[in-house]
Amino acid sequence: MYNPGTHLIVSLVSDQQELLNSYEQFKTFTNHLIATHHLKMLGAVYHNFSPAGYTGVVCLSESHISIHTWPEHGLINMDIYLSNYERSNDDTVNKLYESYLDFFKAAVRELHTIKR
Repeated sequence: MYNPGTHLIVSLVSDQQELLNSYEQFKTFTNHLIATHHLKMLGAVYHNFSPAGYTGVVCLSESHISIHTWPEHGLINMDIYLSNYERSNDDTVNKLYESYLDFFKAAVRELHTIKR
């Protein structure tokens, strides 16, 4: 059966307040991951909240990466979905996920993997 893509929905816990407070470092890291894995960014929107926390959505030709942080709770919610339209991206989804775990020095609170 054809697998159109893999969608990860994840909640992480991290004590890295600097990485949860504002989006600049996340944006730089995400842009690096996109280039490293030869993905195509179509656009991105980020917003810092006051006093801290952020949300962001990166639109890819392969689908998207989104994030929302709650620094006051040490919580990160992420959504990573890559389609397999032009090539298989199943391994890439997992590599992105592992990279974000390392970036945030995070523990997994909840993880859902959906084969679309």
